[in-house]
Amino acid sequence: MSDNQKVIEIEVLRYHPEKDKEPHKQVFEVPFTDDMSVLQGVQYIKDYLDGSLSFRWSCRMAICGSCGMMINGEPSLSCQTFLRDYYPARVRVEALSHFPIERDLVINMEGFMEKLESIQPYIIPKEPRTLQEGEYLQTPEQLNEYEQFSSCINCLLCYAACPQFGLNSSFIGPAATALLHRYNVDSRDGGKAERMELINSEEGVFNCTAVGYCSEVCPKHVDPANAVNQNKTISAADYFLRFLTPKGGAK
Repeated sequence: MSDNQKVIEIEVLRYHPEKDKEPHKQVFEVPFTDDMSVLQGVQYIKDYLDGSLSFRWSCRMAICGSCGMMINGEPSLSCQTFLRDYYPARVRVEALSHFPIERDLVINMEGFMEKLESIQPYIIPKEPRTLQEGEYLQTPEQLNEYEQFSSCINCLLCYAACPQFGLNSSFIGPAATALLHRYNVDSRDGGKAERMELINSEEGVFNCTAVGYCSEVCPKHVDPANAVNQNKTISAADYFLRFLTPKGGAK
């Protein structure tokens, strides 16, 4: 290591369930350059200091959403967060908040995957359509209705930022609601009525306390808080319309 090499301390939350009763902190000294991300710093630890360190990563380009961590208490993608922004202070790296820890920085995602499956994240055709009838066509305006909400990469930063999810893990949460909304407003989809049952349920959007931090931390600017608020309005309208529309239709 050269005399001019900068070194930063990275404090990592460690937890090996087979031997640890509780998570604990461990500090590493990591040499770095100004172009090194926090993810690269954590990779340096694994490669050169402690090979037992566990974390998720894949693309290193803020596309896969795998490398989400709490960095100095904020939910962030570690691949697009840079060590230079914290130097000379210590960087604290922890597993995402509000999720069970599998090992070190790896969280258990089973609960979220169940939520994701429950919203039916795919187009449910309004009516049968054969290949001979050709593709579904949309106007630019129809595309604009849902395009923003289709950018979610399931990084779960919004869940780590959501105080209500921290209190109630049954809450459907911001990312799942944003994706649900993406399909509900798609002109090609006919599954809105099925998905609205989840929106209107006890685990639905009215659990949200409108903090809005979920949208602040979203690396893709999806604005899940907006999706939640829109569905609160839709849900309320759906509820009151039941009283205005006679059963069996107008006579």
